[in-house]
Amino acid sequence: GWAPVLLAMLVVLARGARVTVQRSSEQLIFFGAGSATSGVPAWIVLPAIFLGVAAVMTCIGEGVARSFVRFPPLEAYRLDILGSLGGIIAFSALSFLWAPPLAWGAVVAVVFAVLQGTRRRLILAAAMLAMLGVLAVETFTPRFSWSPYYKVTQLRTSPTTVQILVNGIPHQTLGDVHRDSWLVSGFRQWPYQDAGPGNTLDDVLVVGAGSGNDVAIALEHGARHVDAVEIDPKLYRIGLASHPNHPYSDPRVSIHIADGREFLEHADRAYDLIVFALPDSLTLVSGQASLRLESYLFTREAMERARAHLRRGGSFSMYNFYRETWLVDRLAGTLESVYGRTPCLRLYQVASAVMTDSATPGALHCQATWHRLSSYPVPDPAADDRPFLYLRTPGIPSLYMVTLLLIALAAVAIVRAVAGRLRPMARYADLFFMGAAFLLLETKSVVQFALLFGTTWFVNALVFTGVLLAVLVAIEISARWRARRPELLYALLLVALAVAWLVPLGGELRLDAVPRFAAACLLAFTPILIANVIFAQRFRTTRDSVTAFGANLLGAILLILVAVLYGLALVSGRRVAPAV
Repeated sequence: GWAPVLLAMLVVLARGARVTVQRSSEQLIFFGAGSATSGVPAWIVLPAIFLGVAAVMTCIGEGVARSFVRFPPLEAYRLDILGSLGGIIAFSALSFLWAPPLAWGAVVAVVFAVLQGTRRRLILAAAMLAMLGVLAVETFTPRFSWSPYYKVTQLRTSPTTVQILVNGIPHQTLGDVHRDSWLVSGFRQWPYQDAGPGNTLDDVLVVGAGSGNDVAIALEHGARHVDAVEIDPKLYRIGLASHPNHPYSDPRVSIHIADGREFLEHADRAYDLIVFALPDSLTLVSGQASLRLESYLFTREAMERARAHLRRGGSFSMYNFYRETWLVDRLAGTLESVYGRTPCLRLYQVASAVMTDSATPGALHCQATWHRLSSYPVPDPAADDRPFLYLRTPGIPSLYMVTLLLIALAAVAIVRAVAGRLRPMARYADLFFMGAAFLLLETKSVVQFALLFGTTWFVNALVFTGVLLAVLVAIEISARWRARRPELLYALLLVALAVAWLVPLGGELRLDAVPRFAAACLLAFTPILIANVIFAQRFRTTRDSVTAFGANLLGAILLILVAVLYGLALVSGRRVAPAV
């Protein structure tokens, strides 16, 4: 009943607390607003937001638990999954409609009003009005707009320049390629200088086209055709409407709102120049996967695909504010391994670089070439099966380990404080392990589909829809059939996991869209289907569905390896006699 009040407080806190967080680590890079700190101390605000989210979800979960006991276990599980499917569909519809924050808040307010009924009307109305008021400010402030990935802010800083911030962090600046010196003589010109006068630039590919600067420069250098690839449709629309050189209105330009890696895999054109133009994001593909939108764009396999699209004499360039010299070394080393020669490399800040390479001997006119910049050994190239470009050495950073440990301890402590002793969950240990394993299976599906179909929000929505449909099918199977020997289901699951593991990651990339989608679904969702048949078979026999489901969700927080967890589920589940 108090969830609306807590949610309103959380929205007001998140909107009002202006905090810039220190982003630094020995082991990995965080892209953001730099190292300065401001506003309310992060050690106060971030725990407050974390606890606020936990409190809201606890209140909602308490309502779910009260509803759960009114139905047989399997029926309650079916309703829970149907509700989740409805949420994914609503999310997709609002995203397709480019709905502003006020629209999302209005949907939430209506749902709470229906669920609350006649209880606490005045409190509910006050809380929802406060939340909607904050969201209305966000919606109707002229400089704010919203993409599927970011809150976008536009600030005009001169007659010819517009600065674009995403989620409050400077991201891009539109400028005039004829008048603004930082474009006329800046680092974006260097790929064309290093490519040499012999490159005809009949066809140019710009990945990370953004609001249009790099496309305008390609046209300025005489490109006869430019394929401009940008994942965020809002950034493209800003460039179309506001760029002073109007590159997206030029008939020589073809715009593709797509994931860069996915475009490279299935493009049918060869290019004289391919440019990766500042393609860094501030967005994760999934909260569990730790992949960013551009993670698969900088693997060795992606660089090989780019090379395959170059004509003889063609060149490949990329540039960015890389922040760390070891990252420059990693990318330059990747180019050297793919093209077989040392790339051109010019620095325009300590760790900001333009790198250019070509498979054709003598095609480049390098002003300077790469030599190791960092005191660290050159890190190995990122790969499709380890796409963590910004992690210098393999492993799990201590920052993540500490954070996960604290979250796990907080989860156990809160469950203990609210629900009492944890001993009643012991008889559902197998469901606990299933919960942890299932979340890893779900995360693996998100990662796999991101590689095969792109790291777009819509691909994510499709994956979660597929996962939930697989769960729903498993429920319907278990409602009509009872397994006499559950260990056979575990054996079948381990076989499905082994097949998914043996098929090389990205092996389906060369297939056309339809067979690629069919193969991906078969590999990703077959283990999920079998795993949920196992879960549903066990769950239907529980006498205390709330405690059983709670143990499963707690396991989803405390992650371990999939196969090991389902093995433990088998061992612990065989000790429990099914209810008659």
